[in-house]
Amino acid sequence: MKFTVYILESELDESFYIGYSSNLEQRMQYHNSGKSRYTSKKMPWKLVYSESFDSRTEALKREKFLKKQRNREFYKRLIISK
Repeated sequence: MKFTVYILESELDESFYIGYSSNLEQRMQYHNSGKSRYTSKKMPWKLVYSESFDSRTEALKREKFLKKQRNREFYKRLIISK
């Protein structure tokens, strides 16, 4: 099973959301359906970056690293570099 770390960008206010999932397509539907309390107020969301990992542990490490950055410019550079 593959795990994907992703960055979403709100089309409402251009804010970012970082997460991970084993089913990215299903997770995108979840975020854009208003079922997540963290993302429901800033819909719609678009996928702007993703990375795949072979293990959940690797994906969680990467997600945690990205969330710790808390730096808009860092995320923009990452997105552009893909």
